[in-house]
Amino acid sequence: MKVLGSQDKYLVLMEADHLSHNNFFKKDEIIRMMLRAFLIFLILSFGPAFSAGSDSSGSSGGGDSNNSENLYKSSVSLIKRAGKLEKKDKKEKAEKLYSQAFKKLTKALKTDKKNPDILNYMGFTSRKVGNFSEAEDYYLKGLAIDPKHNGINEYLGELYVQTNRIDKANERLEVLKNCNCKEYGELELIIKTRGSKVY
Repeated sequence: MKVLGSQDKYLVLMEADHLSHNNFFKKDEIIRMMLRAFLIFLILSFGPAFSAGSDSSGSSGGGDSNNSENLYKSSVSLIKRAGKLEKKDKKEKAEKLYSQAFKKLTKALKTDKKNPDILNYMGFTSRKVGNFSEAEDYYLKGLAIDPKHNGINEYLGELYVQTNRIDKANERLEVLKNCNCKEYGELELIIKTRGSKVY
C-alpha cells in the first residue's frame, strides 16, 4: 500500500471533486432536457386553448372555433343581464345589451354557420328589440338545421303569439308536445295567456 503525501491527497480530492461535478452536470443536463420535453408537450397539447385570445379585440378569429364559442358564451351572458333589466322595466338598457349580444352572435355565426343555438339567440335578440321578421328568419334557419330544437320551437312560438299568429304558435307547441321539457310548459302558458307572460 502506498502512502500519499499531502500534495497527492490534494490531487486525488480534486479529481474526485471534478468527477462529482461531471455527474452533477450530467444530471442537471438530463433534468433540463426533461423539462424542455415537458414544456414542448404542454405547448403542443394546450397551446391552441391559450391562443384563442379575447373577443374584445374586434377580431373574428379567422375561423377559430374557440373564438366562436367565446363570443357565444359572452352573448348569452349579455342576454341574461338584459333579461334581468327587462324585468326591472329598464327596457332601453336591456335593448342595448340585446343589440350587443346580437353583434357578438353575428361574429360567432361567421365561423360556426351550422350552429342552431347561435341562430336561436340571434332570433331571440332580434325579437327582443322588435325586429320580428328578422327574428323569424333566424329561427327558421335554425330549425332547418335542427327541426326538434326545443329553444327555437318555443321562441318561435312566442314570436307567433306576439304577432297574433296563434295557429302557428300551436304548431310549435305540437312539435314540443312529447319533449318532456320546460319549453313545452312555457309556450303553452304563453299561448293561453296570449303573451302576457312573454320573457
